[in-house]
Amino acid sequence: MHEVLTVKEMYAADKAANESGIETYDLMEAAGRGVADAVIRLMPAAPVAVLCGPGNNGGDGFVAARRLRELGRNVTVCLLGDLDALEGDAARAAKEWDGPVSPLGEDSLDGAGVVIDALFGAGLSRPLEGAPAALADTAASRQIPVVAVDVPSGLDGDRACPKGDGPAFRAALTITFFRKKPAHVLMPGAAYCGEIIVHDIGIPASVLPAINPAARENTPDFWKDGVPKPDAMGHKHSRGRLAVISGGEFMTGAARLSARAGQRVGAGFVTLYGDEAATRINAAHETSIVLKAAARGDAMVQAVKEFHPAATIIGPGAGRDDRTKDMALGLLEAGSPVLLDADALSIFEDDEDVFYKALHDKAVLTPHDGEFARVFPKEAGAKASKIEKARSAAQRSGAVVLCKGPDTVIARPDGLVLVNTVSSPFLASAGTGDVLSGMIGGLLAQGVEPFAAACMGAWFHGRAGQGIGPGLIAEDLIRATPRLMQAMLS
Repeated sequence: MHEVLTVKEMYAADKAANESGIETYDLMEAAGRGVADAVIRLMPAAPVAVLCGPGNNGGDGFVAARRLRELGRNVTVCLLGDLDALEGDAARAAKEWDGPVSPLGEDSLDGAGVVIDALFGAGLSRPLEGAPAALADTAASRQIPVVAVDVPSGLDGDRACPKGDGPAFRAALTITFFRKKPAHVLMPGAAYCGEIIVHDIGIPASVLPAINPAARENTPDFWKDGVPKPDAMGHKHSRGRLAVISGGEFMTGAARLSARAGQRVGAGFVTLYGDEAATRINAAHETSIVLKAAARGDAMVQAVKEFHPAATIIGPGAGRDDRTKDMALGLLEAGSPVLLDADALSIFEDDEDVFYKALHDKAVLTPHDGEFARVFPKEAGAKASKIEKARSAAQRSGAVVLCKGPDTVIARPDGLVLVNTVSSPFLASAGTGDVLSGMIGGLLAQGVEPFAAACMGAWFHGRAGQGIGPGLIAEDLIRATPRLMQAMLS
């Protein structure tokens, strides 16, 4: 149930189900009943206004209206367009509704305590306008709870944003069918959807292999078998050697957060490298992390190579200067797993070709939106979803690309993308990204392959944020990690 289908892929699933012998009207009947049942369970016992569009989304609305009235709800139905213009399954659904049908207008929400948005769903190809746009604003201003069918009308099902920057319904609840779409898992679309229920309408999972969806939600079932388990005969070096590059004297905190997070996910031997001034600062804070002083640049790269780390982190607090660039290139040249974050990404702005040439399949990049735009300007400027942008960046660079945010997306060079829906708004706090880098780096150091390490790290990071809640600071995530690891290993 964790695949994420584009609008086109969902059409293919519908078609495949029909070709297997499932009647399309049976799918519509199941969809409409699922919407109605969710309204009964989760919405106030108030009059329901069902807003029906001219296509199959509207047909779902007619079925939902009929079911709600059977269950005793006060229901009104308003239709965009002429009843006689409906075709196919939508026309049949409308015919089986024997109540009144009013033209859709600005007064369609008068007296309603719940709204079912069955206007357009994911198939809308233009911005919301006219009466539907006005009703989206009315529902919001009156704070009437909206239940969206498929996706809130006005929202692009693939790009997860309002069509043409126009209006869109903001739903308290969205009922979608078979599998989620990008609009359900990416921001801002997910915020427009509210709570999301995936309702089974009878499409068999056997249609998926032919569709071969290349995106899914980041869930433990994808990677849990690869979570590192300590060997009874192991020692600190066999559990993973992690190198972390510190920033200068006044920029040491970020790398310390990364180093501590790497320890907490299980790396057995963590070494923090810095120049002499930075190392003196770090020495006042660290006990179990080994400290090594070396001049920034070639000398530091050589010191790291002599340590023979299983993975290296560079970027948090590193500084945007040529020495950071030289160190990043030198560490990449060594060929072992390297995580590049923050300044180790931004320093390659306007020098992307050198950056791409140096990258390899053991590299993990963890940019936020601004850093992504600096090193992948073509992808950042494209009119595409975050899934598509991350996929293109991974394919272009040959590295694993993790695009941070409330909808963190992790892409592999072969095109597979996972979306991390486990998150918390309280993670928007200084230093939390450095902790994420450390978690991923610590997993890399234990031999987890780069894509799985990025997916694991994002999930642990998000789950820790959910468990902490208000008042969260970066250090809290580090303290929460052992409990999460224990739960995953038990």
